[in-house]
Amino acid sequence: MKNKQKHFTAGQTANLLNISVDTIRRWDKRGLVKSFRDDKNARIFSLEEIKRVQNKTQGTKSNKFKILKNKESSPYTAIELFAGAGGTALGMENAGIQHVLLNEYDKHACQTLRINKPHWNVIEDDIRNLKFTKGQADIVQGGFPCQTFSYAGRKMGFEDIRGTLFFEFARCVKEVQPKIAIGENVRGLLTHDNGRTLKTMISVLEEIGYKVKYKVLRSQYLDVPQKRERLIIIGVRNDLNIPIVFPKEKDYIISLREAFDKCPKSEGQEYPEKKKKILKLIPPGGYWRDLPENLQKEYMGASFYMGGGKTGMARRLSWDEPSLTLTCSPAQKQTERCHPEETRPLTVREYARIQTFPDNWKFSGSVSQQYKQIGNAVPVNLGYHIGTNLIKMLNGEIEEEIEEPTYSQQQIFAFGA
Repeated sequence: MKNKQKHFTAGQTANLLNISVDTIRRWDKRGLVKSFRDDKNARIFSLEEIKRVQNKTQGTKSNKFKILKNKESSPYTAIELFAGAGGTALGMENAGIQHVLLNEYDKHACQTLRINKPHWNVIEDDIRNLKFTKGQADIVQGGFPCQTFSYAGRKMGFEDIRGTLFFEFARCVKEVQPKIAIGENVRGLLTHDNGRTLKTMISVLEEIGYKVKYKVLRSQYLDVPQKRERLIIIGVRNDLNIPIVFPKEKDYIISLREAFDKCPKSEGQEYPEKKKKILKLIPPGGYWRDLPENLQKEYMGASFYMGGGKTGMARRLSWDEPSLTLTCSPAQKQTERCHPEETRPLTVREYARIQTFPDNWKFSGSVSQQYKQIGNAVPVNLGYHIGTNLIKMLNGEIEEEIEEPTYSQQQIFAFGA
């Protein structure tokens, strides 16, 4: 099996690359690399992925952080649904795709879109009230919320999913008949309801005339200083001979130190004094288990005795690594994102840098609303890579990729995000 030539145990990888087994296991624990289970239930690693991280942490220190933008525009147009604060839309525009319509329900996010891009056609309304026309755009894109479906005794075709926001995304695709439909969601959609939710979504897109593929894209290998994974679903209209491919991962990662270089000062939340005293004791890259046991018990309370790693709690980020996945608030107990050096939550502009928004991108609303918009966004550079990939697909510049055998979903997801 070809993949087995590229995946090795921690000990084998350590010998091949002259690094310690403990280092590999630490990178795995921090989410810098992903481990898998082979058919003998042994934990194995991608040699190429370990090389990338080794190169960043032990090799070159050049700053690769930048907001990516193509010099030339393309002739292709897009409709953006559930647009949020504009991460995907800005990234796709930076790639060269022009938007004919953006839809968002949240008033603060809509104001953010209008402030930064007055020329964008932003429709602030419930998507259920929108009507679309055939040929309105080449691409329909939407980060629809993942909702629970009921399956009992039902076919779960297009008509059966009425009432869900995915239905509204599919309705737009059906009415517009774009060349490409692209959906975006959290990685957890893969296993939601034992995979039945995703299966239903794919079946619906196929029913309305699209061939479909999906893949989890890892932002940390696509010019984003963040360990953020997004499930990308691409559908191509059946009458078009367009291969479905996904952006290729880079051979480097971007650290927080690079991302925060000359970062503008801005507003941000503060920790209560009690939490601040605890977080002062956490080293860069550490979390609650780095506390003395008596303080672990005091801080964690009943959670101390429960299962699971709870690695997001009392977590201080590291200068030399990408950030953990950002959430809607950097100070909540379950998802602390403490600055690597100063004992405080990340500021709004630091949040924006991690999501690769440009420094001149303004966010509307209170500080809490700004954190929420940024935390919910798709990283701009990820949107750029997706957009650039779509342009190449539409231009006929990409040939069908021959996919190598992969480990089963159960094996891949044996270790959490």
